[in-house]
Amino acid sequence: EVQLVESGGGLVQPGGSLRLSCAASGFTFSHYDMSWGRQAPGKGLEWVARIDSAGVSTYYADYVKGRFTISRDNAKNTLYLQLNSLKTADATMYICSSGSGTRGQGPQATVSS
Repeated sequence: EVQLVESGGGLVQPGGSLRLSCAASGFTFSHYDMSWGRQAPGKGLEWVARIDSAGVSTYYADYVKGRFTISRDNAKNTLYLQLNSLKTADATMYICSSGSGTRGQGPQATVSS
């Protein structure tokens, strides 16, 4: 079964930091670009960051550039998002997705402030 499971969310004060994880299974993780998005209640998915399959190239939305860092460990089939200098507007649910179209559910990667 193809699956993405996020974790690492929690309560953090503005200015604080948090690291989210996304564990992949059921597909060849190292073959796909991976992305993080975020979704507030009642709103659409907002793209946050993307990383290529090798972990060499990264891309960020302007509103997180310089504060968030996307990374991956292909040996562990895991994607990460380091969130620093958090703002109140960053408090929402974060969802990982693969280039194959698989998407996680997000609830364990909810950031609250």
